[in-house]
Amino acid sequence: MDQSVALLVLLIALALISLIFVPRWRMQRAIRQVIKIFRDHGATNINGARNIVELGLKPRGILEGMLRGRDYKPYALSALVKSGIVLTTEDNRLYLSEDKLAQSNIKL
Repeated sequence: MDQSVALLVLLIALALISLIFVPRWRMQRAIRQVIKIFRDHGATNINGARNIVELGLKPRGILEGMLRGRDYKPYALSALVKSGIVLTTEDNRLYLSEDKLAQSNIKL
């Protein structure tokens, strides 16, 4: 009886830890991937700015999302835009500001 209770408590603790830390880890990983995508496409200044489709960061559709799981890259892109690390041009193209990235506390 005591072993089954201990096992249940352990499973609940592991579930809670995974609900907190796994999404955070996946978001940090997605931020690194998005930064790499910008660098690979040369979108690191206003002259090299690209749109979301060119960068391959267009959000998945509902059906594709259900089949392949959650893609954190659109959320990472949104966070980078909100923090000013990714800037938008007048015609909605995006580019990475290396200066802002260097000033941020993002660990690559």
